[in-house]
Amino acid sequence: MPGLSPFSERAIILAPMGRDGSLALMMLKEAGYSGIVASDLGALCEALEQGAGLVIVAAEALLGVELEPLLEILHQQPAWSDLPIVLMTHHGGSGQNGSSQLSPLLGNVTFLERPFHPVTLISQVSTALRGRRRQYEARDRLIDLSASELRLQRTLETLEQQVEERTAQLRHNEDALRQSQKMEAVGQLTGGIAHDFNNMLTGIIGSLELLRRRVSRGKLDDLDSLIDLGVTSANRAAGLTHRLLAFSRRQSLDSKPVELNTLVSAMGELLQRSINESIALDMRLADGLWTAEADPNQLESALLNLVINARDAMPSGGGLTVETGNRHLDSVFTAAYGTLKPGDYVELSVSDTGCGIPESVMGRVFDPFFTTKPIGQGTGLGLSMIYGFARQSHGHVTIHSVVGKGTTVSLFLPRFAGQIVADDVVNPALLPFANAGETVLIVEDDPAVRVLVSAVLKELGYGFVEAGDADTAVPIIESDQRIDLLISDVGLPGMNRRQLAEIGRQIRPELKVLFITGYAEHAAVRGGFLDPGMQLITKPFTFDLLTAKVREMIKQ
Repeated sequence: MPGLSPFSERAIILAPMGRDGSLALMMLKEAGYSGIVASDLGALCEALEQGAGLVIVAAEALLGVELEPLLEILHQQPAWSDLPIVLMTHHGGSGQNGSSQLSPLLGNVTFLERPFHPVTLISQVSTALRGRRRQYEARDRLIDLSASELRLQRTLETLEQQVEERTAQLRHNEDALRQSQKMEAVGQLTGGIAHDFNNMLTGIIGSLELLRRRVSRGKLDDLDSLIDLGVTSANRAAGLTHRLLAFSRRQSLDSKPVELNTLVSAMGELLQRSINESIALDMRLADGLWTAEADPNQLESALLNLVINARDAMPSGGGLTVETGNRHLDSVFTAAYGTLKPGDYVELSVSDTGCGIPESVMGRVFDPFFTTKPIGQGTGLGLSMIYGFARQSHGHVTIHSVVGKGTTVSLFLPRFAGQIVADDVVNPALLPFANAGETVLIVEDDPAVRVLVSAVLKELGYGFVEAGDADTAVPIIESDQRIDLLISDVGLPGMNRRQLAEIGRQIRPELKVLFITGYAEHAAVRGGFLDPGMQLITKPFTFDLLTAKVREMIKQ
């Protein structure tokens, strides 16, 4: 780390009238500080070019003289530097003799009223030099970070273009410290995500291989267990991608009224199965709980993640408490959290009596890919997913932990303010088979998805027309072809987002549209993306959900 020059902490004193300059220098030397007395403003500027820890200047020395040389030096300071200036004023305060007008010009100014006591002078000088040392430390860190950045750039020069662009973005990021943390996150990603996905892919590929072998040999008994194995692994992979979207707040939320006590109670058996026998689960569900507003599926996933984290924090057993309650968050609380608004919230908290989280890492627990678990045993997406889900739901999440005593994570969700409308009871026997002539236009650029959607609709009696992109779909919409429903991917090549749907509705004003998407950056909250007669489901979806949506929308 670069060292300090001999002049880095000296005081330059300018007090040409009287004995203020010599007295100040004597007091500084007695206290162990170095300094010099400048005869005039020109000499002060020359000394500043060599270096200084602070400047002590009499206000009258700056009045009626050309300040431009001094101001130019101050304005040309590097970004890390803000030179402390102690301005000596006469009795009566900084407002006399024009001193107050100098403060905005000079920048980092404190006032010292004359006559001054040695203790007062030394106190101000000590404070100014402490701040100056912090500036030097910031300079040295920037130099070290710049050197590290250069080494990183040389290492990554041979990588593919996408990594080069990412490196360039990080290189130009003003927060160099954050760059190194993101590189650490990539290491967590390769260990955790690859480990989890390989396990899931093994389950999917293995079950399909066994199915192929048994079918080829004519052994059709006990195929359900292999199918269940493949579906379970695929669903786990789908859950992982949803967590990736959640922490980036690019998942598609279907917010609705949620009776939190009912949701927690319904998950009781699953939560109990997810923990060890040595852990006692305690449900404390508040009476008179308000109705929350959230996506119930994502809320269930968040609760399960919190319970699993609590379980992992208690390898030797302990107590786990799931608690609900009503909370009013006032402006004093919400002011510290940006977009969080004061009001009524429903609180869901999970507490454990485990090992706790050290204070040194508490500030990083919500960072994506950060985990205290060994490489390969955790992706570091659980808490970041919960954080993203809470913020996207206009709520908040807090964490409190004491090492050796346990951790409490509290999720605050907005209280539902509208009128609760009961869902229509649908007779399963009426779903999902088509009525005669009903036709669906399927616009999907992925051939595999397009073939599967077409096949399942054909089995249920729907007519269908396929298009691989929007340009192919538009002539079909303009034709006399019957179209009861348009199924369209959100991210089509060429036209994307809602452009095809908007063109379709200009031609057919009553056209109903079902969006399917695996990455809905512009559909993160459905209410801000979908017009009446439009709905959205996210990939991967079950065909039961797809056909139920098709039937529901066509019959409307």
